[in-house]
Parts: sequence; C-alpha cells; structure tokens
Amino acid sequence: MIIPGPFLYALPVIAIVAYFLGCFNGAVIVSKYILRDDIRTHGSGNAGLTNFYRTFGGPLTIVVILCDVLKAVLAIWFAVLAARYMRVDEANVIVLAKYWGALFCLLGHMFPCMFHFKGGKGILSGGIAAFMIDWRIALVVWGGFLLLAVLTKYVSLGSVWAGGSFPFISWYCYPYLAVVVLAFIIGALVLWQHRANIQRLLAGTENKFSLHKKKQE
Repeated sequence: MIIPGPFLYALPVIAIVAYFLGCFNGAVIVSKYILRDDIRTHGSGNAGLTNFYRTFGGPLTIVVILCDVLKAVLAIWFAVLAARYMRVDEANVIVLAKYWGALFCLLGHMFPCMFHFKGGKGILSGGIAAFMIDWRIALVVWGGFLLLAVLTKYVSLGSVWAGGSFPFISWYCYPYLAVVVLAFIIGALVLWQHRANIQRLLAGTENKFSLHKKKQE
C-alpha cells in the first residue's frame, strides 16, 4: 500500500479528534455526574459497560451503551471524511483511516485524559469500530464474542477472543503492513486491558455474567 502524501497531513487531526471523542466515557459520565457515584470505585474498578451494569443496572445502562457506540461511529466517520477531504479516495487508504481512527478512539476510551487516564476496556467501542471497518471482521469478532459469552457466561472470555482474533481477521481481509500493524496494536491494547481477567480465567476465579444485577449487601 502506498500512502498518499496529502493523507499524512490528515493523520494528526484524525488522531486528536478520535482520541477526544473516545474520552467521553459513558460509564464515568453517567455514574459520576448523574448518579453521583463514580463507577471506578465499585466492582472491578473498570469504567466499562459490564461493570456499570453489574453495579447500577437500570435504564441508564442504555445511555452508557449509546455513548460508547456513538463515539466510535463519529470517530471513524470523521476519519473517513478527513481522508476524503484531502482528496484521498483509494479504498485501501480509506480502510487505513478507519483503523487509525479506531485506534485513537480506543486510546481515548481506555486512557481518558479528563478522567485521570482511567477508562474502560474498549470492547463495545471496538466492536462498533469492527462493524464500521468491514462486516467480515465484525462477523468473526462479534460471532466469537457472543458464542463464548453465551455458552460460558464469561464476558471476559468473549472479550479476549475479540482482542485476539481482530488482528488476524484484519490481516486476512487487508494484508497491508500499515493496516496489520494498527490491527495488532488495537488487539494488543484490548488484551492488555483484560490482563487481570485473563489471570482470573486461568485461576478459575473469574465472575460469570448475569442479567440480574447483584443486590447490594
């Protein structure tokens, strides 16, 4: 893949916009500013959808979902528009723009500067990014995630599949060095964010997911 010169000028702009979009963490915003009870002080301490649902449950979970979905959509949409604004229309470069936007959106979600760099694990936003990149990638990532999560009740096991499979299906669909490198970075970030879950899965101490919120003692 040959990256056009004009596209290089769009990369820092895409990175900045996608990162700050990613920083709008739905779980933190809803819990801290609406419920007045920071999600990061509960459960696993993670500012993600699963921990939010386990801790608070209720209809506000939908707000968290919408926030994480919308920011991923906007980040990748902006990346594509920025590439096309620079008069770059090659399909492979547009795909590269999507991966670039996805990476920085996830970095913002995982390490939000406005929330002391303590965010979520990036599964929902990353999953939406997979949909926007290519339906084949989404099929592998989401299909494995849902199958493992439903059969084992371990959301984290499905998440590990998502992070681990993402770079390889990306490699299969788009065998270009720049895309593959970005895909492996994204996958590695997701797995790194789940390192504690992986340790608990191996030790047999990981919590199983339930649709019923645990009652507070």
